[in-house]
Amino acid sequence: MAPAQSERVLLVDDDQAMARLIRSLLQASGYQDVQHVATAAEAMMAARTAEIILLDHQLPDASGIDLLPRLLAGRDPQPSVLIITAYGSESLAAAALRLGAEDYLVKDGSLKELLPQVLDRVRRIRAQRHALSEAEHDLVRAERLAAVGEMTVTLHHEINNPLMSAFAEVELLLTDSQVGPEQRDALSTIKHSLMRVRTILKQAGELQRAESTEYLSGLRMIDLSARSEPSLPHRGRVAVHIAEKDIARITTLLLRHAGFTIERCDSTAALQSASARVGLSLVVLSSGDDQTGYDPLAGFQPPGDRPYTLIAFAPDAASADKALAAGADGVIRLPLDPATLVEEIVAVMKRKGSPPS
Repeated sequence: MAPAQSERVLLVDDDQAMARLIRSLLQASGYQDVQHVATAAEAMMAARTAEIILLDHQLPDASGIDLLPRLLAGRDPQPSVLIITAYGSESLAAAALRLGAEDYLVKDGSLKELLPQVLDRVRRIRAQRHALSEAEHDLVRAERLAAVGEMTVTLHHEINNPLMSAFAEVELLLTDSQVGPEQRDALSTIKHSLMRVRTILKQAGELQRAESTEYLSGLRMIDLSARSEPSLPHRGRVAVHIAEKDIARITTLLLRHAGFTIERCDSTAALQSASARVGLSLVVLSSGDDQTGYDPLAGFQPPGDRPYTLIAFAPDAASADKALAAGADGVIRLPLDPATLVEEIVAVMKRKGSPPS
């Protein structure tokens, strides 16, 4: 049985027999939340909540190419649209992709085989986009926390000495027998306030998450009560070299959240150097092209007796086979699936005999 997919699917096709076939293919691929409409007007209404849209090119009241930009306009995130037509052509396919369609399929004998494959690729791409958004939020949070840390150092430097001087003066006055009861009460209030300032500085210094809370309408402030999330067990050190920035951000985010310590390498030479250091558990790289032809390991040369696991990303089956032949212990096919990436990598590490700590 296919795993259940949570995406809401809209099927736009006026051919009832074809719609039944496509619906059955969707259900066989795990998509249960499927709505079917037969016209462009109905599609515009139903598309508001759809995440994947299968769009027939020839509709009674519009063409799929004309409807496509209207379905995408004003949506964030945008739905993934697949154009499906009985009469395909290269110019129509190019137009559909140029206008924002994810893919283009023809209603012929290959549809039963190709549609599930295309749907799986679309699902992975959508998952990557979501993971990339999370990675970008993670980066923003890290930058905010770094800024808070710098401000905390500044506050300690500028406030701590005068604060301690004020404490000392108050304590001296409180020990003076000539200070009356009313003055003593006032000094005790001042001392309490100074202690409160010291506590706030301490909380700021221990802050692990730069989260904000509402202070006044339209104004927000850093929540000093925020505590760090429970720390994950350390699962090993990873050296990563992935040229594609979005994939690199997603991969490092997922590995970091799984408990790995990440070292980003901006070149194959840097990766080669990092891989020679003691204590490395994992190397992750993307295969790519160079000027002399396709290199499955992007120029990286792994020794045969390496203690770490080597994972390569590859765009297709042929590239994956070449990466394995060149020494990779495992290959992740692109587009990667964020939901299973760490699980796949850990499984390869266990097979190699170097499970994460």
